[in-house]
Amino acid sequence: MSFRRSIKIPTSEITEEKLYWTRRDFLSATGGAAGLALAGGIPGGDLVASLAAGQDDKLTPYEAVTTYNNFYEFGTGKDDPAKNAHTLKPKPWTVEIAGEVGKPGSYDLDDIVKPYKLEERVYRMRCVEGWSMVIPWLGFPLKDLIARLEPTSKAKFVEFTTLLDPTQMPGQRRRVLEWPYVEGLRIDEAMHPLTLLVTGLYGKELPNQNGAPIRLVVPWKYGFKGIKSIVRIRFTETMPRNSWNVAIPHEYGFYANVNPEVDHPRWSQAKERRIGEFFKRKTLMLNGYADEVGHLYAGMDLRANY
Repeated sequence: MSFRRSIKIPTSEITEEKLYWTRRDFLSATGGAAGLALAGGIPGGDLVASLAAGQDDKLTPYEAVTTYNNFYEFGTGKDDPAKNAHTLKPKPWTVEIAGEVGKPGSYDLDDIVKPYKLEERVYRMRCVEGWSMVIPWLGFPLKDLIARLEPTSKAKFVEFTTLLDPTQMPGQRRRVLEWPYVEGLRIDEAMHPLTLLVTGLYGKELPNQNGAPIRLVVPWKYGFKGIKSIVRIRFTETMPRNSWNVAIPHEYGFYANVNPEVDHPRWSQAKERRIGEFFKRKTLMLNGYADEVGHLYAGMDLRANY
């Protein structure tokens, strides 16, 4: 599989010079992302830096990233997660690996993360509600974990499940969704190099309200594909029944790709409002990652497969 832009190439070689030096200024101001990662105690070895955003994609301020969230397990308001997520206990943490895989079992989070180098990836993140952010994530490609777990030939999809514990997640006491929260990817989507398992942002440990201690980040899909506080990863031959598709099937399909040409039943998807900006901007096909991931949907009707 080939890509127009490799994410392994050093940052200075794959970005505009202006954006590259903006990033360097950010790292200098924070004392260096690697230093912050070590100071924050994030497991996973040395930090590898890479940038995957565009020329005019300025980083969304840390305060906004950590106080304006969708995490219904802690409430339906955008500020509810930051106010209520202190009840989550992200340590110790285990993740169950199940289904069509050669190495099933219950794994301590450190054992899952430790073999990998954390990479800094600056991704555009667009929510189906029409707002977006640009976030410097710390994580590693999901494909590396999948290869290590040795999925069988029957593994066509990957299903992810969030923690179910109303004492830690008070929002689960309300029937907003069918709990626990479940999300899924096709195996080739999960294996794409841009798909990350994330343990931090802005060089720091992942805050509770952003999905601590480990979450999924898929930059070309709407925000609800970024399942948080993962406790189970299951490999399956059949398509998972992801939570939003179960709750509102006529509004949310399985794929959840950013597609400005297909309106949500209740609003247009043609434009978005970047947090911190007044004017709306044009929404990009597949969130601007069409060159990298468009081949995954060759021959598919993205209006029917929404």
